[in-house]
Amino acid sequence: MAQKLMTPGVYIEEINAFPGSVVEVATAIPAFIGYTQKASRNGKSISKMPTRITSLSEYRQWFGGPAETLFELADVNEGEQAMHEITIGDNTKEIKQTKGEGLYMYRAMQLFFDNGGGACYVVSVGTYKTMQDVKKEELVAGIDTLLKEQEPTMVLVPDAIKLGDESYDVYKKALAHCAKMQSRVAIVDLWDGYSTRVNTDNVDIIDKFREKIGTENLSYAAAYYPWMNTSIVQKGEIDFQILDPKVELGTVLTEKAAKPLINDFPKDEDGFKNALIKERPDELAAALTADNPTDLATVVEEGKLKEGITAETLNGLGALPETEALLEKFVENKKRNFHLGLIATSPTYSDLLDEIRAVMNILPPSSALAGIYTAVDNSRGVWKSPANISLNSVVKPTVNITHDEQENLNVDAISGKSINAIRTFPGIGTLVWGARTLDGNSLDWKYINVRRTMIMLEQSIKLALRSYVFEPNDANTWITVKSMIVNFLTEKWKQGALAGASPDDAFEVQVGLGSTMTALDILEGKMLITVKLAIVRPAEFIVVTFEQQMQKS
Repeated sequence: MAQKLMTPGVYIEEINAFPGSVVEVATAIPAFIGYTQKASRNGKSISKMPTRITSLSEYRQWFGGPAETLFELADVNEGEQAMHEITIGDNTKEIKQTKGEGLYMYRAMQLFFDNGGGACYVVSVGTYKTMQDVKKEELVAGIDTLLKEQEPTMVLVPDAIKLGDESYDVYKKALAHCAKMQSRVAIVDLWDGYSTRVNTDNVDIIDKFREKIGTENLSYAAAYYPWMNTSIVQKGEIDFQILDPKVELGTVLTEKAAKPLINDFPKDEDGFKNALIKERPDELAAALTADNPTDLATVVEEGKLKEGITAETLNGLGALPETEALLEKFVENKKRNFHLGLIATSPTYSDLLDEIRAVMNILPPSSALAGIYTAVDNSRGVWKSPANISLNSVVKPTVNITHDEQENLNVDAISGKSINAIRTFPGIGTLVWGARTLDGNSLDWKYINVRRTMIMLEQSIKLALRSYVFEPNDANTWITVKSMIVNFLTEKWKQGALAGASPDDAFEVQVGLGSTMTALDILEGKMLITVKLAIVRPAEFIVVTFEQQMQKS
C-alpha cells in the first residue's frame, strides 16, 4: 500500500517481487504411546504429555529402560508342544513369561532407532510401578493427547498388543484419530502375529484381524505380518535374575560343578538384595560400617570383611544415603560373581539364558517399520514406497511365508484389507515385501506411499495458505496463490514425487471465478482451490513377456 505523503522528502517503498512459498512439512515423526519405567524431565512429570525426543539416550534419560521381566519353567504335557521350550537332561520344559509380557515400549524404541529412526514423540500413559495391567482406556487417552500436536505423522501403540482382542479397539481409535487429523497414519500389529496363520487355538489370525479392525478409515493405516526374531536383547543383558524367584536353580541346573555355587547362593522371593540382608547380615554390616568411604569401597570391591560389627546395626545403616549406593554396589558385585560362576560351570545355564533371550527377542514389527519409513523418507522421499528394504537387528521372521501364502495377504477379494508381508529370501535377507494400506482394494488409496505423499502435499499447502486467510478474495490473490502452489508442485515433480513427462501432465491447479468459484461463493467468503495430482505409484507387479521369433540371419 502506498504511503500517505504529507511532508516533502524522499520515501522508500518495498514491493514483494515473489509470491509466498510452500515449505514441505516433516513426514517421518512417529508418536509412540505406551507404558514406561518413568516419565520425568528435569524433576517434572511428563506423564500423559507428548514429549519430543531425538535419540534412544534421551528416551532412557526421561522414560527409563525396559519393564522388569521374569520367566518360569513349566512341565510340558505328553503329546503337546509348547511355543517356547528347552530340553534339560531328559525333561522338556516350557519357557513361560510371568512378568513383563506384552510391554514392548522400550524394545520398540530400540528397534525404531536401529532401523533409521530419528525425531519422534513419546506419550507415557503410566509407569511400570504404578500400573496394575495394560488398560485400553489409558492407551486411548494417550492417543487423544496427540490432538493438539501438529508434527507427528505416524501413530504407534506397541503395548496395545497385550490387550489381546481388545487391542483392535485401540487400533480402531488410532485409525479414527488419523482420519480426523488428516496428517498421519497408524502402523498396527497383529495380535498373536508371531505364530503361524492358524495358531495353536485353531484360529486364523489374519481373518480375525480383518474382522476385528472394522471397515472405517482403512486408508490411514498399514499392518505387517509376521512378527520378527530380532537381536535387540543382547547376550550380556540378562542373567539369573530373569528367572522367577520360584524357579529352583538346584533342580534345573544338573551340572555337578555348579551345585556348590548354587547351594551357597542366597534365595528369597522378594529379591536378591533382601536375601543377602536376611542371610548375610554380618557380611553386609561389616562392609557398610567400615572406618571411612575409601575403606568401605575397598571392602566392597575386594570382598574383604571387617570383624566385630554386629548385624543389629544393619537396618539403620542400609537406609542412610551415604551407605545406600555402597550397598547396591556390594549386591551387584555378588550378583555378577554368581552369574559368571554359573556361566563357567553350567552349560545348561547358558543354554537356558539363550532360549529366554530368544523369546524376549520376538517383537512385533510396527516400530521397525516406523524406522524404515523414516530412513526411506530421508534418503529418497516420502513418495518412495517403503518396501523391498532390509530390516536391521532382525534375524528372520517368526513364520516363513511362501509366495503362494502371501497372495491372500496382499490381495483379499472378500474384505479388501491388505496385510504386508515380511519375508526372508535366500542370499538376500529379511525384507519388507509389501507396500499397501489396509484399504488394499482401493484404486485411490491402495499404496501407503500414495497416502503419505498426499498427506505431505495437503499439509504443506494448507500451512502455506494460512497467511492468505482474510486477504482480498480477488484475482490478485488467486494468481498469487496459484503461482505459489504451482511452484511447489513443480519442485516436487522434479524430485520424482509426481508422475508425468512435464508439469502439465503431473498436476493441475485451478482457482478463480467461473473456474472453481461462483459469485455466491465469494459473497460467502470462500476461496475454492482445486488441485489434481498424478502421484507416483510403485511397480508392485513386474511382468516380463518373452516370445521366440524367427531367425533373421
